[in-house]
Amino acid sequence: MLRQDFPILNDKDNPVVYLDNAATTQKPQAVVNAVCNYCTAQNANPLRGLYSLSVKATDAYEQARCAAAKFINAKEPCEIIFTRNATESLNLVAYSYGMANIQAGDEIVISILEHHSNILPWQMVAKAKNAVLKYMYTDTEGHISEAEILAKITAKTKIVSVTQISNVLGIKTPLEKIIARAHSVGAVVIVDGAQGAPHLKTDVQQLGCDFYAFSGHKMLAPMGIGVLYGKKELLNAMPPFLRGGEMIDLVTEQDATFAPLPEKFEAGTPNVSGAVGLKAAIDYLNDISFDRIEAQEHKLMQLAYSELAKIPHVTIYGPQNPAERYGVLSFNIDGVHPHDVSSLVDYHGNIALRAGHHCAQPLLKFLNTPSTNRISFYFYNNEDDIYKFIAQIKQVRKWMGYHD
Repeated sequence: MLRQDFPILNDKDNPVVYLDNAATTQKPQAVVNAVCNYCTAQNANPLRGLYSLSVKATDAYEQARCAAAKFINAKEPCEIIFTRNATESLNLVAYSYGMANIQAGDEIVISILEHHSNILPWQMVAKAKNAVLKYMYTDTEGHISEAEILAKITAKTKIVSVTQISNVLGIKTPLEKIIARAHSVGAVVIVDGAQGAPHLKTDVQQLGCDFYAFSGHKMLAPMGIGVLYGKKELLNAMPPFLRGGEMIDLVTEQDATFAPLPEKFEAGTPNVSGAVGLKAAIDYLNDISFDRIEAQEHKLMQLAYSELAKIPHVTIYGPQNPAERYGVLSFNIDGVHPHDVSSLVDYHGNIALRAGHHCAQPLLKFLNTPSTNRISFYFYNNEDDIYKFIAQIKQVRKWMGYHD
C-alpha cells in the first residue's frame, strides 16, 4: 500500500488526516533516503570542483535536471532552470523576459483564478513599464469561456500568464485554447503548473507553452527546489535574473560574459540535495503513473463532494461536477469563520485542512467571500480520511453553539 511509504502518515502516536496537499505534500521514504544519501555520501560544491566528490555532486545535480526535463517532456535538459519554487520561477520570467520586452501600452493578460505568485510579478512589470494588466474572468464555477479568451487576448497582448489548475477551485483552465489564441496574436505564454505538475501528466511540447513553472514540494520533493522550463531560444535571449558565482564565463573589472544555459540562470551554489530529492520524487511518481494518481484523486473527490453537499449550512465553491476538479475543494460553513473550522477539526480530530484566502484574494473577492476552508488530496489519501473529515464537519456548528 502506497500510504506505508510515508512516515508522517504512519505515526501511530499522532495519527493525522492530512488534507492540505495543495500547500505542500508529504515525503515518501524514498525521497528521504535519496536526500540523506546525498548529504552523507555525495555532498560537495558542484560544477567547479575537479575532485571526485565534486564530480559526483555535479552528476547528481545534472541527473535531476535530465529527470525534470523528461518529466514534462522538454526538448533539452538545458531548458530546465532550477529555482527555489514556482514563485521564483515566475518572478524570473517577469524580471528577465517581461521587463526586457514589455513597452508602454502593451497588455499582459492573466486570469482571476491566479495565485498571488502569478499576479504580483505582472503588476510589477505593468507598473514599471506603463503597460496594462488585464484579467480573464470566469463564470460562477470557475470556467473561462472562449468568448472571454477572445475578448481579452488581443493584438496588444504581449504576455499571457495563467494557472494550469486553480489552487482554490481545483478547476483545470482551457490551456490549449488560451495558448492557441495567445500565439495567434504573437504573445508569449507562461503556465503556472504548481497545482498541475503533481496531479496530471504534462507535456510542454504538446501544450506549446513558452514557459512552465512548478514547485518540488507540492509533488513529494523537499521544499526549496523548483523548476522553470523555458524554450531555448527565449532563454538564450533573456538577461540573467541573478548575478554572481557559477553563472559567468569571464569577469573583468568592468564587465562580464555569461555562461550558456542553464548555468546563466543559476547563480550561486545550487540546492543539490533538493534537486536529488526532486529526482527521487519524479521517479516515485513515474512508478505509480499519473493514470493511477488521477483515478484515486477523482474517486476521493466524488466521495468528498457528495458527502459534503449533504451537510446543511455548507457552501461549496467551484464546479458542481466533481469530475472537473483536480484534488481541491473549497467550502464555507454558515456562521463559522474558516479559521475556527480549521482549529476545531484539528483539535477534535487531528484533521489538517487550510483556512484563509489561499494567496488568491482577487479570486475570493470575485467569489464574494473573504476566506474559505480548503481540503486538498493526493494519491496517498484514502476514503477513511474523507469519512473522518466529514464526521468532524458535521459537528462544527454544534461546537459553535448552533442548534440546527
